[in-house]
Amino acid sequence: MNFIQEEISKALVQLSEKSILTEAIIAKKIRENINLSGKNKAGLSFRDVEEAVYYIEENNSLHYALHLNSANDLLLKPSESACGLDGDARKRRLSSEKSRSLLTNADVKNVGDGKNKREKKNDKTCKTK
Repeated sequence: MNFIQEEISKALVQLSEKSILTEAIIAKKIRENINLSGKNKAGLSFRDVEEAVYYIEENNSLHYALHLNSANDLLLKPSESACGLDGDARKRRLSSEKSRSLLTNADVKNVGDGKNKREKKNDKTCKTK
């Protein structure tokens, strides 16, 4: 699993008491967990979410079924076993991701010690003589 998939898994475990999860709720939890101050409207890649759902089913005994709403947003509902999207819904979601802003593996990987790239770049210390 890559960095973003691990963060999705952590968020799903932390939010497991909820009866339905949207990708926006999961992405918000990820941004909180890693202290990412950008990409507030970014969603999650279907493939990353799917991988995380199957991973936590094996390791945490939590089961989620993936659903798609009319706006092609991912919804996750607790179920008896992990379940992905059917063929048509999967195609719709994957094609809609081309025009979406998504949290990526690089976004999570670049955060490091609680600061994102922009904060690191602007974090300059004054040198006095």
